[in-house]
Amino acid sequence: MDVPLWLWLTVFGLILGMLAVDLFAHRHASVISLKEAAWWSVVWVSLGIAFGGLIWYLYGAELGQQYFAGFVIEKSLAVDNVFVWAIIFAAFSVPRQFQHRVLFLGVLGALIFRGIFIALGYTLIKSFGWVLYLFAAFLIWTGIQMMLKRNEHMDPTESKFLKLFQRFIPTADKFYGQKLLVRKAGVVLATPLLLVLALVEFTDIIFAVDSIPAIFAVTDEPFIVFTANAFAVLGLRAMYFLLADLIHRFVYLKVGLSVILIWVGIKMALHDVYKVPTTLSLAIIVAVIAIAVIASLIKTKGQARHEAEVEHKQVFEIATEEEISDLEPLFGKRTKS
Repeated sequence: MDVPLWLWLTVFGLILGMLAVDLFAHRHASVISLKEAAWWSVVWVSLGIAFGGLIWYLYGAELGQQYFAGFVIEKSLAVDNVFVWAIIFAAFSVPRQFQHRVLFLGVLGALIFRGIFIALGYTLIKSFGWVLYLFAAFLIWTGIQMMLKRNEHMDPTESKFLKLFQRFIPTADKFYGQKLLVRKAGVVLATPLLLVLALVEFTDIIFAVDSIPAIFAVTDEPFIVFTANAFAVLGLRAMYFLLADLIHRFVYLKVGLSVILIWVGIKMALHDVYKVPTTLSLAIIVAVIAIAVIASLIKTKGQARHEAEVEHKQVFEIATEEEISDLEPLFGKRTKS
C-alpha cells in the first residue's frame, strides 16, 4: 500500500482540527447532554465510515474491507474501555461537568500511546515474523480470560497503580474546578482530577496492548492500522456520555468481545496455512458484535439509565470559588494587589 505524504498529513491535520474544535466547544466546565453526545457520536462514526469509503475508493475493496474490519474491532473494544472509564469516574465521584477535560486528555494520550504501539508492533512483525504467533496466542488467551471473568468488575480504589501514585505524589482532598495541579502553602498538589486522569491513561495503555495485536490480525498495513485506531478512539468521549449510564445493559458485550479476540487470534495463527478472506472475517466480526448488543438489550429490556455501580467510592468535595481564588500560583509568586 503506497500512501503519499499528503494523505498522511491530511489525516494528521483532520485529527488535530477535530480535537481543536472539540476542545473549543467544551472549553468551559459543563455537563454534556445526551442529545449533544448522540450528535457528536454520529459525527465521529460518520467520519470513520467516510474515511473507510475513501480507502475503498483509492485502494480497492480488499484494503477497504481491512479498514472496516479494523475499525469495527477497535470501536467494539472501545465500548469496553468506555465502561471502565465509567467505573473510574463513579469510584472517585467525579462531577459530570469535570469529566470532559479528563476524557479529552485521555483520548489524546490514547492516540499517542497507540501510535507508539503500532510502530513497535509493525517493526517487530517485519523484523521477526514469528512474533505473529505470539500475538495470536496472546489474543486467544486474552479472549478466554475475558470470557471466564466476564462478570467481574475492576475496583479502581484498590488499584496498585493508584496506591503507587498516592505514595509518591501528594494529592489534594478537593476538586478545584478543572485544575490538575494546585499550590497550597508552598506545596504543589495533584488534584483528584489528575489522579483520575492518571488511571484513565493507565487503562488506555492496557487496552492498547489488547487492541493493537487484534487489528494486526486483519491487516498489516500501518496506515490502515493507525487510521482505524484513530477514528475509533476519537469518538470515545461522545460515546462515554452516550453509553456510560447503560453499562448494566450490555451484559453480553464481554462475551462478544472474547469471541472476536479468539477468532482473530485463530485467524492470525493460521496465516501461513490458510488466509481467511477479509470479507468473511469482517462479516463474522460485525455479526458477533450485533448479536451481543441485540441480545444484551433484549435481556435487559425496560431497565432505566443509571450511574455505574461500584462497591467502594472515594468522595471529594468541590472547592468554592473563594477557595480557588485563594490558591497560590503554580509558578512564580502571587502579585500583591
